[in-house]
Amino acid sequence: MTPIAPLITGFLRDYLPNQRGFSPHSCDAYARSFTLLLTFVSTRLRVRPAQLMLEQIDADMVIAFLTNIERERGNSASTRNLRLAAIKTFMRYVELKYPRALEQIAQIRAIPGKRHEQKLVQHLTLIEIRAVLDAPDLKTRAGIRDRAMLHLCFAGGLRVSELVGVRLEDVVLHPAPSVTVLGKGRRERCLPLWKDTARDIRAWLAVRGTPPTPELFTNAQGRTMTRAGFEYILEKHAASAASQCPTLSDRVITPHLLRHSCAVTMLQATRDIRKVALWLGHADIRTTEVYLRIDPSEKLEAVEAVLPPSLRRGRFKAPDALIASLMAHRGA
Repeated sequence: MTPIAPLITGFLRDYLPNQRGFSPHSCDAYARSFTLLLTFVSTRLRVRPAQLMLEQIDADMVIAFLTNIERERGNSASTRNLRLAAIKTFMRYVELKYPRALEQIAQIRAIPGKRHEQKLVQHLTLIEIRAVLDAPDLKTRAGIRDRAMLHLCFAGGLRVSELVGVRLEDVVLHPAPSVTVLGKGRRERCLPLWKDTARDIRAWLAVRGTPPTPELFTNAQGRTMTRAGFEYILEKHAASAASQCPTLSDRVITPHLLRHSCAVTMLQATRDIRKVALWLGHADIRTTEVYLRIDPSEKLEAVEAVLPPSLRRGRFKAPDALIASLMAHRGA
């Protein structure tokens, strides 16, 4: 029997960050998946998580875990697939260390992902975006900071981890305003800033002060703004904006919704999916193509660009037998 605890530790602390170069956020996401998995298995087997063995986590156990997070936790099929992907990545790591477990690992890696509905990506209109950006009170230091964060998140199409990770040295305001962002896969991209976005950042820098943290945005204690901190700020201002823009009342406003809204705005402005992919930092343009499905103007252009075939016109003349049959049916 092989203890699983040392394998999990080596996977999260050495393999992912050092050998694969995963970011701390990605490592945290994998750790969350294994927290759920080990909690489920230990409860089911009535064994402490530290005492679990590799052999106890077989294909049947993994399937039972995936079913549990869907039924008991209410996770979507896409979340289920993410948890399964984390487990498969771990098993690829294990198979190099314990070849005797190859059959068990092969059975787990053969578990298919679950198909699910791919709904249209939700986004905000420019009127709704403007209401959210106008919600902070610019007479206060916190309001100036919040406007700058919200504006940069939307205009740059940033993930929340990218936003809170922007450092002072990443922002250039002269001569051409721009920001350098470290995205997924440690890929950097440099984005030019809109004039209004640069203005809001300048306003924040004027009142930011000199806290010890190198990040651009800080919390009330002068520490680095966290993901949860920004999500709370966005939720607060979205609720305030709903009083001015009723269409926001029943919406759940998330940082990723701002990113989707930026993508749709960029697509409508440029009509070029490749530019949108570069702006968002997508490694594969197929990821960006989801926005083509929600932009009706793209479909209208396709309709207008196609010359419909010329069809021969004519009039329908019913044969005598058909008319007689219809008349007889009516008489009956």
